[in-house]
Amino acid sequence: MGYIVAVEGIDGAGKNTLSRALESRLDDAGVSVAKLGFPAYGRTPFADFADDALHGRLGDVAESAWAMALLFALDRRDMRDEVIAAAESADVLILDRYVASNAAYSWGRTGDRAIVEWVYEQEFGKHGMPVPDLQVHLGTGVAEAARRAKHREAADVSRTRDAYERDGGLQSRVAAAYADLAAESWASPWHVAGDCAEELAARVLDDIGR
Repeated sequence: MGYIVAVEGIDGAGKNTLSRALESRLDDAGVSVAKLGFPAYGRTPFADFADDALHGRLGDVAESAWAMALLFALDRRDMRDEVIAAAESADVLILDRYVASNAAYSWGRTGDRAIVEWVYEQEFGKHGMPVPDLQVHLGTGVAEAARRAKHREAADVSRTRDAYERDGGLQSRVAAAYADLAAESWASPWHVAGDCAEELAARVLDDIGR
């Protein structure tokens, strides 16, 4: 199985931009790359249920952090075979959000560390999701991330920010949760990054011996 790197951060942190830049640099180095992103909107019913909930279209489901954590976990479970196939087909699999996203957002919502351990046991344990070789915390400031999210919404009439994206307090707590998870190397090693793809690519290339 190839090397799996999961890019994590709050909404508007620049995960997709960093993922694309990392892919480009690895490609330039002759490394084959596959990419997947979560939630898998339009691909699993659980991702679409979560989207509906976060946009107020599914009653009071979004009020329960545990219910949302379950939806996101089931979304990945439905994509497990595809994640494994992608990791086996390439030298490096880049994931734009993964299991740590569920842990950080759920912890940020509840303040209860027990939900972090539940996410770990559910996703890596019962669902058998592959553990990433490296997790990246893209530590963009909350104010800057919010500015980017608003700009993205304004530039795309088909996109409206969901309940998580509009909640600045939640984004601050999630940023703190990510920092704590990274500091303790939750689940696997972490790389704390700005938006420097060169530095991240150098670490990945070193890890895979290229």
